[in-house]
Amino acid sequence: MRLASFLLLPGILLLVLFVYWTPWRADVPAVQQPVYHGPETLNMVALTVNVDWGEEFVPRMLEICREHDVRLTFFVTGRWAGKFPDLVRRMDEAGHEIGNHGFGHPHPDQLSVESNLRDIQRAESAIEEILARRTSLFAPPYGEHGPAVLEAAERAGYRTILWSVDTLDWKLRDPDAITARVVNRVHPGAIVLMHPLAATAEALPVIIQELRKDGYRLVTVSQLLAKTVVLEDRAESTAETPSE
Repeated sequence: MRLASFLLLPGILLLVLFVYWTPWRADVPAVQQPVYHGPETLNMVALTVNVDWGEEFVPRMLEICREHDVRLTFFVTGRWAGKFPDLVRRMDEAGHEIGNHGFGHPHPDQLSVESNLRDIQRAESAIEEILARRTSLFAPPYGEHGPAVLEAAERAGYRTILWSVDTLDWKLRDPDAITARVVNRVHPGAIVLMHPLAATAEALPVIIQELRKDGYRLVTVSQLLAKTVVLEDRAESTAETPSE
């Protein structure tokens, strides 16, 4: 009996240590989860473009947006911004939103928290040098969003943005197929993922026209999230107001 108790003691101590140190304890704040879409109660859609290449197609996309009075959210890598600062400025001057897409487009899930943090901050410095201000939204490369990625983004002061509609433009390379994926999958509050490609630029005016025809208002991600905040505030106010 004494031997059995002696053998059980290390296991009990390990269990106590596990319960005490695990990060899911109630007194440890949870890391903010990524955003996939905005409020589903409003007919608003945010078109986003992840940029680490395709600079030859960016001017055409900017021209289309000017013609249709649309603002996109461009998530640019730091290394791309450093190579093409004039394009980043053109995006900004045209009223488009600029977000952080990391510096060197690594696989974030293969990096530690500190390595992710350094990559995000390097991109932040590159973009800030061009625009004289920091960004607040982060789109992780490849959409990878493991715990280390989310913790690094939060520590750097960013909101992690993913998507609810993927054009798969990098794979399809066909304007009609890209348009169909958006039109057939769009929903109120959708965040649409695109890349700067010839087929995407060709599909963009049709996507804009089709979404507007269906009653959607095209906004930036920050505008979409601002509506989310407003809705949350209203919900809290309603909950706190005594019923008459």
